[in-house]
This record gives sequence, structure tokens and C-alpha cells, in this order.
Amino acid sequence: MNILITGAAGFIGFHLTRELVKQGHRVRGLLLPQEDAEALEQLGVEIFRGNLTAPDLLEGVAQAMDVVFHLAARTLDWGTRRQFETVMVDGTRNLLEASKGHVSRFVYCSSVAAYGLGRTLAGFDEAAERKECGVPYCDTKIMAEDLVAAYCNAHRIDYTIIRPANVFGPGSVWVKEVLDAFRRGPFPLIDKGRAPGAFVYIDNLVEGMILAGLSDIAIGKTYLFRDDYPITWAEYLKTLGGWIGKAPTGGMPFWLAWALGSCCEKLLVPLGIRPPMTRLAAGVMGRDLSVDASLARQELGWESRVSQDEAMARIQAWVETCYL
Repeated sequence: MNILITGAAGFIGFHLTRELVKQGHRVRGLLLPQEDAEALEQLGVEIFRGNLTAPDLLEGVAQAMDVVFHLAARTLDWGTRRQFETVMVDGTRNLLEASKGHVSRFVYCSSVAAYGLGRTLAGFDEAAERKECGVPYCDTKIMAEDLVAAYCNAHRIDYTIIRPANVFGPGSVWVKEVLDAFRRGPFPLIDKGRAPGAFVYIDNLVEGMILAGLSDIAIGKTYLFRDDYPITWAEYLKTLGGWIGKAPTGGMPFWLAWALGSCCEKLLVPLGIRPPMTRLAAGVMGRDLSVDASLARQELGWESRVSQDEAMARIQAWVETCYL
């Protein structure tokens, strides 16, 4: 099968690309003009240089493709609403237009953040109400999901929406950026770190994405992916920090972290400065995001093949060989 992947050079995108190539699919990766393509080229991936925010640079991107996995997004936890809309909404619309008349299936990678952060998501399933929370990343995920569904229905393109929980693995945001934060200074626990990590390990997610993206039963549906790992944020951060001789310092209640994040964003984002605390970070680490992924297990036969112990062992090996 011929498959186009946006964000193919990113953490999730690269792992998805590598597995699809391994399974014998022909993969084309959409990369920005300046992105490093060496690792993808070594896999035999066809590289298409373009930009989701520039429609003229997407001409031909989906030609001769069967399926699109749309992963490219603004993954930072800060930025203006317009910066997020430009990539997440306008970019998705441009890709849909470029895909029309070429592909038969469009798979959109969203996030559990579409339910709205700042509240508990424990037990939420695919039918749970999404809710805007004022965090641009979360709110534009809702907008992009609705756009994909409406556009695909109007143009008779099969689609599937995927909502992963907190994706982690060797070199991921929830590893490297956490370690970087430990090295920059104090790293407080939010709400004593009692919230579950609500993680999905990268290999487990990729398996689920392929099952959802290529299965007929998943057409027109949304699936959640989360591993049933019992690890809390306190346990995770203490373990991760311990590998580099660091530990969480102090703490703050959730309400304070959320308020601090809001103030920092209002003051610093307009100046282009990364806030030391954001609402997205507070919402992820300070609230229970243990969504219910049973639909994927029941309909797709998805399993958490990589256990928590194995996942943490692989991450530790990466830290010791690639980070320290």
C-alpha cells in the first residue's frame, strides 16, 4: 500500500514510518524544507519537501497515495492561538485539499487533550464530550477533528481519528524535555504527583495506529490509545530524574500550577518567550487523564505488548547511552 505520512521526521512519525516500511508498505514522508531526512532515507522512504501552511508547496504530495497518516502538528506547549490554528487547522485543511481525488483513507492523529485539560478525564471513552479549555493546543485539536470529519464526509473519503494519551519512549518529549527541565532548575511536583502518568508507549501506539488506519472496521470511527500502566507522575519523575542524579523539588497544588501557567502565558507568549509553566503542562501532570481505551482492544484486537517494566528499561538504556 502507498502511504503518505506528515510529520514523518517527528518522534511518532518516524516510529510509524519505520514499522510500515518493515511491513512492506511504500512510504512517502512530508518534511519541511529544512528538516533532516537522513534517517528516513536510510529506510528507503520517499521524501517530499513541502509545508502544510503553504498550499502551493503541497501540490502532488498525495499523488499515487492510498492512505494519509496526518501527524504533523505544533507540539510545543506554548504559543499564540493563531500560531496553533495556522498549523493545526489551516494546515490540515490544506492537506485535505491536496489529498482530495487521490487518497481513499485519511487518518488524523489527534490527542486526548481534545477533551479539554484542567479536568479529570478518567474513564472518558470515545463518546465523551470534548470541551474547549482555552489552551490553544487542545482547542485546535477539536477544530481539526471536526474539519477532518466534515471534509471527508463531504468528499467521500474514509477517515479515522486517533487520540493517544501521553506518548513516551526513548527520546520522546516526556523523556528528553523532562530531563532538560531537571537540568535547568527545580522541578516541582504538581498535586504531589498523585495523578497517573496516563502513558502509551510508542511501539504500542504505532501498532494501534496501523490497526486503526488500515482496518475497515475503523472507518468513520475514533479510537483512544492508552496503556494500563499504574505508574504515577511522582514515581515516573523520581525514576527519570534519578538516572541523571536529580529529583523533583517542592510542589504546588493544581490550582496554583494552572493559575501560574495562565499568568506566564499571558505575560511571555506575546514576547515570544517560553513560559516556565504552562496550563498544558499543569493539565497533563496534575490531572487524571486515564481515558478508557477498551474500544481499541475490543474492535481492533490492540494490546499493550510492551510492558511498563520493559518500557522503562528501554528508556533508561537510551538515557544512559544517548543523553548522559
